[in-house]
This record gives sequence, structure tokens and C-alpha cells, in this order.
Amino acid sequence: RFCLPLMLASLPTMAAGEEIPAALQESWGDFWLFRFFINAAGYASIVVPGFLLIQYFKRRNYLETGRGICFPVIKSCVFGSEVKSLHQEDGSLPPRTEPTEASTARQVFKLVFCAAGLQASYLTWGVLQERVMTRTYGATETDPGEKFKDSQFLVFMNRILAFTVAGLYCALTKQPRHGAPMYKYSFASLSNILSSWCQYEALKYVSFPTQVLAKASKVIPVMMMGKLVSRKSYEYWEYLTAALISVGVSMFLLSSAPNRHMSTVTTFSGIVLLAGYIIFDSFTSNWQDALFTYKMSPVQMMFGVNVFSCLFTVGSLLEQGALLESVHFMARHSEFMAHAVLLSVCSACGQLFIFYTINQFGAAVFTIIMTLRQAFAILLSCLIYGHTVTVMGGLGVAVVFMALFLRVYARSRMKKRSKKLPPGDSPIQKV
Repeated sequence: RFCLPLMLASLPTMAAGEEIPAALQESWGDFWLFRFFINAAGYASIVVPGFLLIQYFKRRNYLETGRGICFPVIKSCVFGSEVKSLHQEDGSLPPRTEPTEASTARQVFKLVFCAAGLQASYLTWGVLQERVMTRTYGATETDPGEKFKDSQFLVFMNRILAFTVAGLYCALTKQPRHGAPMYKYSFASLSNILSSWCQYEALKYVSFPTQVLAKASKVIPVMMMGKLVSRKSYEYWEYLTAALISVGVSMFLLSSAPNRHMSTVTTFSGIVLLAGYIIFDSFTSNWQDALFTYKMSPVQMMFGVNVFSCLFTVGSLLEQGALLESVHFMARHSEFMAHAVLLSVCSACGQLFIFYTINQFGAAVFTIIMTLRQAFAILLSCLIYGHTVTVMGGLGVAVVFMALFLRVYARSRMKKRSKKLPPGDSPIQKV
């Protein structure tokens, strides 16, 4: 897999009768696009044989003709055991209980617990993410140290712990009878690990505040795709908030500080990686919504997706020989080991807090908490890592988060109005 780029890089030097410089060889291995295709080739080496096996079992009508000790495993992986539910809510979160006056104090305590858990998990995760991807380890007065470069290993660390936590939770608590074919989780898994990889890799080219704002502006491409592909119509306040978000992001990106460090300058590679993150992440959420038409709990979804995520990442790492390299890096730098483990713990705990918060208080409260988390993450990153934000950039950040809160408020008001209106009336006026 290294032959083609090395041959292309060596053409000028071969013509001049010179050897390939070592720095040139390293630049190929460190370039994000090269790494992306190498990782994709590793995933394809697992996906393609799996796809051929699934087609083989389906053509053989294995569900009626199959026998033997492997039959239950193949049946579960390829065919599943139940038909889809007609109502999506049957496979989603269980109905949440509305708070009563007698349990107000308990509800307040739960809300504080959920907000604190989400903030602690994801703020710590964000700070560590930037530390691991942008700073060196083992630096001394004479040695500048070395950076950790393999984003895929961090994705693997996150997924293996999430897989363990979800598996233990499913084993210790009562879960719905699983009916979805296991292979269907692989699509969401593949897009999930690619979005996570793009998220880690983007920090090599853009600042953490820029990455956070890019996540906050994800609503804009989602609306554009909905308008172009699905012919969806949106309310006036959705267009207004999308416009405000785009203005705020533009103000932040166009603002410049004279002493800004080169590592925080937005580059074309960073923009492409952030776009890849948004695209892959949007596919993941849409595919998971489709999977919830089967009867399953969110923790079962978490377990199924992370099973394939671990399989894809460890397979690709082993094929590249990068797993041992990352383990050796971890052995050389105990600080990196602590950061990688804590990063994985925060990621897994954060997912559990997400499920619990939405179950107890609904999506609107969860969105508000996570929007506040994004604002705090930008503030923490600027304080800890010294990112410079101009007055214009600060106003842009304020505009973005004002638009996000306005969006949450307008959506909650629309839902309340729709509940009060008779069934035959239209609660909102389409644009």
C-alpha cells in the first residue's frame, strides 16, 4: 500500500539519480488524505468479504435450509429475529415520566446531575482531545518531544471502552428482545468512525474553537440537503436562525489576530475534514433513526455500533502495523496513556448521560445543555491553550449561540402550540 505514493514521489529524484529523502517518505505517511485512503482500504478488506458472505447466505435461502451450530449466529447477523415495528417510538426511548409537584426536588436534582455529568464528561473530553492532537509528549530542554499522529488509534480506544460499558449495561439490565440484523449496524459504525477520525484529524489544521463552531453550524448543510433532496419546507425562524449561524461563523473565521499561532489558522485541509465530519455524522444519525424502527433500546444501539467499530478499527490498525506503534508510544509516554484512557472514559460516560438525559427530560433540555457545553468548551480552550479571539470573533461566537438558543426556544413553542390545537388544525404556517 505504500508502493504507489513512494513511486510517485520518487519519479523526480529517480530522474536525477538521487535517493528519496526520508522527510519526503514521512510526509506521505503523515498526510491526512493518504491516511484516509489507507484506513478506508483496511475497512474495505473487512466490509467486502462480509458483504459477499451476506449475499451468499441470502441467495442460498439459509434461513430455511441452514442447520448446525453456526445457524443462530448467522441468523442473528444476516436475517435478525423480528420484523420492524410500525411505530418508530416502539424502538426508541421509553416514554419519560412528567415531573409532578411532589417530586419537584427530585427532578431538579436529576437535572443538575445530568447537566453536571454532561458538562464534566464532554468538557474534559474536549480539553484532552486538543491536548493529545496538538501538543508533544516527552519534551525536555534538549528534546522537543514527539506528537501522537494516529487518530484511528484514539477512535479505537474510545470504541473499545464504549463497547465494554454498553455490553455490561445490557447484561445487567433488562433490554427489549433484539431483532435487527447485526450487519445493519456496520453502516452506522463505518460512518461513525470516519466522522470521529475526521474530528480528531481536523485539530491538526484548525483550532478547537473553529471545530466547535463547525459542529454548531451543522444545521445549515442539513437544511440544504433537506431542501434539495427531500423537498422539505422549513419555518421562517429556521431560515432566520440558519442565517444568523452562518453570519456568526463567518465573523469568527474572518476575524484575524496579529499574534495568532500558525497551528490555529484555518486551512483548506481543516475545512475539508470538518466537512467530512459533518457529512459522516449526519449519515450516522439518519441511519440510526432508521434502525430504531426495530425494537431496541439506545444502549443496544450503542453496543451494536461499537461492536463493528472495534472490528473495523482493530483490523485496519493490525493491517497497517499501527497498533503496535501506538502501544509503543503509549509505553514511552505514561502521560499519553493517562490521557487516552481518560478520553475514552469521558466518551463512554458521555454517551450514557446523553441517553439518560433525553429519557428523563427530552431532547429540548438536552440540546440546551449541550449548547452551553459548546460555549464553555470554546472558553476553556482559549484559557488553557491560549487561542486568541478578537472582538469581532467573540461577537461571531455570541451570534452563533444566540441563534442556537433561539432555535431551541422556537421549536419548543411550536410543539406546545401543536399540542393545544385540535387534531384537524395545522399548528404552523409553512413557508
